Amino acid sequence: MLGRWAHPEAVCSCLHDHAAAVVEDADLREALLRGISETGVPTIEADWVPVPKQSEIGPTFTRIAKPALQCMFDPAG
Repeated sequence: MLGRWAHPEAVCSCLHDHAAAVVEDADLREALLRGISETGVPTIEADWVPVPKQSEIGPTFTRIAKPALQCMFDPAG
């Protein structure tokens, strides 16, 4: 488990390159990248997304779940 946790910048880079890459909507992707850069983990605040797209926050996290977990917990990846 030590792998990436010893290098948090590798986690952020992986999240940017793999998890955020699967988000097709520009507003949601931008909010996700903001959350990653501000917190180091996938985060989207509702006020970062236009009101009509806020209902897509949950489905966006479902879409990025597997790549995000691989980035955070797969030390060989």
